[in-house]
Amino acid sequence: MFQFGYNTAVINAPQSVIENFIGDCWKIRYHENIDNSKQDLIWSIAVSIFAIGGMIGGFCGGSVGNKFGRKKGLLLNNLLGVGGACLMAFCKMVNSFEMLILGRLVIGINCGLNTSLVPMYISEIAPLNLRGGLGTVNQLAVTIGILLSQVLGIEHLLGNQNAWPLLLGLSVVPAVMQMVLLPVCPESPRFLLMSHQMEDDARRALRRLRASPHVEEDIDEMRAEEAASRTEVHMNMFQLVRNSSLRMPLTIGVVMHLSQQLSGINAVLYYSTSLFTSAGLAEWQSKYATLGVGAVMVVMTLVSIPLMDRAGRRTLHLYGLGGMFIFSIFITISLLIKEMLSWMTYISVFSTLCFVIFFSVGPGSIPWMITAELFSQGPRPAAMSIAVLINWLSNFLIGIGFPKMLDTFQNYTFLPFSVLLACFWIFTYYKVPETKNKTFEEISALFHHRVDRDKEKDLETNGTNENREEVHL
Repeated sequence: MFQFGYNTAVINAPQSVIENFIGDCWKIRYHENIDNSKQDLIWSIAVSIFAIGGMIGGFCGGSVGNKFGRKKGLLLNNLLGVGGACLMAFCKMVNSFEMLILGRLVIGINCGLNTSLVPMYISEIAPLNLRGGLGTVNQLAVTIGILLSQVLGIEHLLGNQNAWPLLLGLSVVPAVMQMVLLPVCPESPRFLLMSHQMEDDARRALRRLRASPHVEEDIDEMRAEEAASRTEVHMNMFQLVRNSSLRMPLTIGVVMHLSQQLSGINAVLYYSTSLFTSAGLAEWQSKYATLGVGAVMVVMTLVSIPLMDRAGRRTLHLYGLGGMFIFSIFITISLLIKEMLSWMTYISVFSTLCFVIFFSVGPGSIPWMITAELFSQGPRPAAMSIAVLINWLSNFLIGIGFPKMLDTFQNYTFLPFSVLLACFWIFTYYKVPETKNKTFEEISALFHHRVDRDKEKDLETNGTNENREEVHL
């Protein structure tokens, strides 16, 4: 997940020097200067194709997890990580912006697979009382990746004309590290026992994960889940969408991911420097304020780790969305009256930092883990694929559409996000169950009871209507 965070933000700092590289490649090849429109188009493709790769990877994540297993799937995925990093690192050496674009696509596929496989793997290996905290480590790795890319992207370090290929090529480091370290980690015991009936291997994996020979409780829980889900075969995405009993957990998973991406956080991450500049800060101040945003995300994600298994997922998500709603309105107010009151500049920066704090507490990490928690072993990979695909698609749309929103709405740009945040809060309050300290079987039973209640209501309604018709006759 560090790879995902690093590659999401790394392209932003060296924008001007990469645009110059595109222009130089064009001039060497065609012996003429490139048009500004063509240069902007090539740059936009290089940025946005990462999200397209993420959609492809997210779409394939469930199939890869089922076919190769969670651990082997992640190991094989690192080959894409190494390949993408090398393409980006050597594109300047051979004067090819096509290599840069292809490298961004390949590393995007790598990150898309990571965002599907990693939450699935962690939710399946974590003990019940630590599942939330370990799930939050996902988001911690993302925020550390974002912060490190922002720091290394400073012009005096690697964000300059000579060093930017190294900045992009450093993606090879986490891929190689995982290829070395992951083989010593056990495979998911749930995958071994429930998907392949390899009970002895599952016991060995559990003993290593729990650092204890006493794993009968975990084995019994898996057997109970397996017994409850015997009727559920491994589903593909189309079968899952058509399954009426799983429609509500799927809807919750998708909406939770939408609440993460359509909250406005990507607008802050992608365009924070220009937002701070428009709020009245000098350009050099805006760049360091952007670093502050990254640092705040890391610190607050650390703070949220112990809270996840104490306060619960639903509670933290509601607090996070509510805080973001309030401070998105403050951001809008500060942008509107900054010309009248000079000190509103600082209110704008403060509101943006608080917006990021509340994102880190809830919507930053919870959607990744709760989607895996809502489903049993059979439909889980397909559900993760759908949710991750939606996450990357909305990420792509925000990246492409926010500059147009900025031109259209200007100082009112954050109001659409405020409306969406209010809608997501209402949905979470009424529809999302608490999954804290519940087994996968207990969570699955919540939705089966809801479906049964709905069927009973329909039968009662139909019965009442038939009685009325008889009385009428």
